Amino acid sequence: MLMHTHEARLDALRKQLAKDGLDGFVIPISDEHMSEYVGAYAQRLEWLTGFGGSAGTAVVLANEAAIFVDGRYTLQVRDQVDGSLWSYQSVPQTSVAAWLGEHAPKGARIGYDAWLHSKGWAQAAQKALADRGATLVPVSANPVDAVWQDRPAPSLAPAIPHADEHAGKSASEKRAEVAEWLAARGLDAAVVTALDSVAWLLNIRGSDVDRTPVALSFVLAHADGTADLFIAPEKVTPALLAHLGNAVRVQPREAFVPALRALAGRKVAVDPERAVAAIFHALEDSGAEIVAETDPVVLPKALKNPVEQAGHRAAQARDGAAIARFLRWVAVEAPKGGVTELSAANRLQAFRAEGGLLRDLSFDTISGAGPNGAVVHYRVSEETSRVLEPNSVYLVDSGGQYVDGTTDITRTVWIGPGEPPALVKDRFTRVLKGHIALARAVFPKGTAGSQLDSFARQFLWAAGLDYAHGTGHGVGSFLAVHEGPQRIAKASGGQAGTGQELMPGMILSNEPGYYKTGEYGIRIENLVLVERREIEGAEGEFYGFETLTFAPIDRALVDVALLSGEEREWLNAYHASVRAVLAPQLGGEDREWLVRACAPL
Repeated sequence: MLMHTHEARLDALRKQLAKDGLDGFVIPISDEHMSEYVGAYAQRLEWLTGFGGSAGTAVVLANEAAIFVDGRYTLQVRDQVDGSLWSYQSVPQTSVAAWLGEHAPKGARIGYDAWLHSKGWAQAAQKALADRGATLVPVSANPVDAVWQDRPAPSLAPAIPHADEHAGKSASEKRAEVAEWLAARGLDAAVVTALDSVAWLLNIRGSDVDRTPVALSFVLAHADGTADLFIAPEKVTPALLAHLGNAVRVQPREAFVPALRALAGRKVAVDPERAVAAIFHALEDSGAEIVAETDPVVLPKALKNPVEQAGHRAAQARDGAAIARFLRWVAVEAPKGGVTELSAANRLQAFRAEGGLLRDLSFDTISGAGPNGAVVHYRVSEETSRVLEPNSVYLVDSGGQYVDGTTDITRTVWIGPGEPPALVKDRFTRVLKGHIALARAVFPKGTAGSQLDSFARQFLWAAGLDYAHGTGHGVGSFLAVHEGPQRIAKASGGQAGTGQELMPGMILSNEPGYYKTGEYGIRIENLVLVERREIEGAEGEFYGFETLTFAPIDRALVDVALLSGEEREWLNAYHASVRAVLAPQLGGEDREWLVRACAPL
C-alpha cells in the first residue's frame, strides 16, 4: 500500500531508522554528482516533505524533524511543508551541523548517505555531533529508498553527441587541455563528477535531469589525454561511441568505484565542492594520494569561446521574440481576468516551442501573480495557481534550452487597465536603476562578482530595502542555467563563487529584485557577457558587460522622474536594440505592440 501523506512517509522513515539502528538521518536535495537540479529518482526530500525547491535539507530524529532552507524559500517552505511535523530552519542563520549539535540525543547514531554529501559537510557534522557524544554514520543503503515504494528508476535515455559546430572546440582538444593541467601539477588523473563538467568535457548531452541536458555519468581524466566514461550501458549508442573515439574508454557505472580503488599510489585531483564523500572514501581506501583541486573543467566551461558566444546571441534573439509575443498576449488577455499563472506559463512555453528549436525549458517557469510573485523561487501548481487579476503585478522568470544556448529572463509587468500605484512604480524603478547600474559597470581585471553586487542594490538600500538572493549567476551553453564559478552576490555567508574574478567570455545574469510579502514581487533579469572595454588612457585591462537578452521592460511601471538622464538614455538605447533585434522576427499585431513597448521615454 502506497503512503499518500507526508505524515505517513515520515512515520515509515522513523520505523526504518529504528530497524537500521539509527537515531536520525539527514536528507538533502542532492544526487551522486552534487547537482543543483536532480533527476526524479533523487527527489527524496520532496517525496518525504512536500518541499519542491531546488535547495534544502531535512533532518529526522525519533521525536522531532527539521527542514533547512535559505532566504529564497522562506515563504515556499511554509506553504508546502507541514509545520506540525517539521520545524522551519533558516540558513545561514543556522546549519544542519549546528542544529544537530544542539538537538541530537547524547550518544546518538545519525545516519547519512555518503553519495549525497560533500566530505566537508560530513566533517562539520561529525565535529558538531562529537561535542554531544554522538556519531555520524555512513549508511550502506539509503533508508528513504527503503520506504519510497514507487521511487522512479534513474533515467536510461541515450547520451547524445554535441556537435563541434555548437561546442566550438572538440572533445579531444578539451581532454588535451585537462591533460596539460594535470601534467603541470604533477598529477596522474582527475575525477570529474559534475554532470555539466562531464557533458562539456566530452561534448555530450542527455535528458536525464529535467531542464538540464546532461547524462548520468562520471569521468576519470588522465594525464595522457585519455579518459574513462562510467555510464549505464543502455545509454550508449553506436553514434556516441563513434563520437567519443578510442581515447575514451566506456565502462558501466558499476565500474566507477572499483576504478577509484585501482588508483593506489596515484596522485588524483578531486574537487571537494563537487565530489561526494563516498568518492573520497573509495580513494582513501585504495591508498591513492588525493589532491584537493577545483574541477579543471569548471573555469574553461565558464569562458565561452567565440562559437558559444555567437550561439548564445542567436538563442537569445530567438527567445526574445517568443517573450515579446507572450508579453503582448498577457497585455491583451490578462486584463480580461481569465489568465492564470499556469495557463500563462503554458502559453509561454508554447510560444518558445513554435520555433521548432526548443529542446526543453531551462528551469520550471516562475509564474507569480500578485503575492505569489513575492515567493522568490515560486513554483506554480494546480493548488497554488492564481488568476492574473486586473490592476496587479505579474512576475515571470523563465528560460529555454536550445542547442546553441541557454536562456534565462525575468520580466515584471503591470496588468491593467488601471495605472500602477506610485509605491509600486517607485520599487520597480529602484530595481531598474540597480539593473542599469550593473549593466553599465566598468571594472578592472581581477574584479570579483562580490565587488559589483552593491551596484545593483544601492537604490533599494537608499530606501531601506533589499532582496534575499544573489544578483547574478553564471549560465551554461546548452547546459546548466546556474553555472559556476562566477556569480554576483554579497560576499558574506561563504557563498561559493563570490570571490571568483570576472573574466571575458563569462556569461552571468543581472537580476536585482524587490519582494513585498503578501502583495507582489519585482525582478528584472537579463543575461550579460563579460567583454573587454577599450578606455583611452586606461592603466591596465578593463572590462564591462554586453547585454545578451532582448525583451521589452514594462514602461508602465517606470517612474521616469526617478531616472537620471544617463539611465533614461540607457533604457531608450536598450529598447532601440530590442526593437532592432526582434522586429524582423515578428509580424502584424505583435510587431506593432513591440514598437509601442519600445518607444522612447
